[in-house]
Amino acid sequence: MTNSNQSIRSICVYCGSQTGADPAFKSAAQILGTSIAENGLKLIYGGGTYGIMGAVADAALQAGGHVTGIIPEFLLGKEGDVDRVGHLTSSIITSNMHERKHKMFDHADAFVTLPGGIGTLEELTEIMTWAQLDRHQKPIVIANINGFWDPLTKLISHMSAQGFIHTEHLVQPIVVDRAEDIIPRVLQSAG
Repeated sequence: MTNSNQSIRSICVYCGSQTGADPAFKSAAQILGTSIAENGLKLIYGGGTYGIMGAVADAALQAGGHVTGIIPEFLLGKEGDVDRVGHLTSSIITSNMHERKHKMFDHADAFVTLPGGIGTLEELTEIMTWAQLDRHQKPIVIANINGFWDPLTKLISHMSAQGFIHTEHLVQPIVVDRAEDIIPRVLQSAG
């Protein structure tokens, strides 16, 4: 299957460099990576080869997809095996985290956030902030696998109810519970 929606050509996936406590997180990453490749989309991600990051990239590559890893030089040994990073379709080594996030943004037409830690949360909130400031209108999906992001979605609703999200119409991430539904929802949102 190929991507008939020309506005979405690449998906940036934010996710953990660990697998987490629930095996469903890694499974969701594998399903998403496969789905990205099968829909003729490019995977843009943080370049790590461990954890959920490695699972989404490996699945996309195994399904014949194009995978671009963007990783700061200082994280090569921490988030990714230097030799395995070289097996990606393309790799971009940045000098710092800020450059990494900007390059990920520039290369992506949509964003998906799988479960992860503080770094993943920071990437998601930054891309949502940029949307709130009307810096982009790219789709943002929160992959709420087994309710992982429930506390965050509750907090966002609370912030909105308390009057702190003043441009709520610009901050409307798509919350998806099943990995199989992510790419269809991304393509639908752009259509």
